Amino acid sequence: MLPILALLVAIAVLAAAWLLLSRRRGGRREQAFARVLDAADALEERLRTARAEIEAVAGDDENPVRDALQEMLRQRLWLQQYGASATVEQLDAVRESIDAARLRIDQQLLQIERARAPLH
Repeated sequence: MLPILALLVAIAVLAAAWLLLSRRRGGRREQAFARVLDAADALEERLRTARAEIEAVAGDDENPVRDALQEMLRQRLWLQQYGASATVEQLDAVRESIDAARLRIDQQLLQIERARAPLH
């Protein structure tokens, strides 16, 4: 009777460990997906804020904000189509792409700010 009880306990422990690991993997994926959405929201907000400043300097012909908003739309469509089945690595890559776009916009805004600053 003791070997059967030990076997049942071992099976229960293995099942609990498997369940915990599968939930943990799902949690990481959900966190990665949430980070992508947060990064996308932050970039979109930054782009809306930056649009008037960049257009005032660059004009409508050279509009990096429009280009970035179009890229943001492409990424949101990708998330809508593939986000539910995307791996953590794919989601991280999309988030890194979004973060890089936000950095480029921030750099352009800094250049505009420097160009507008009065010379000392």
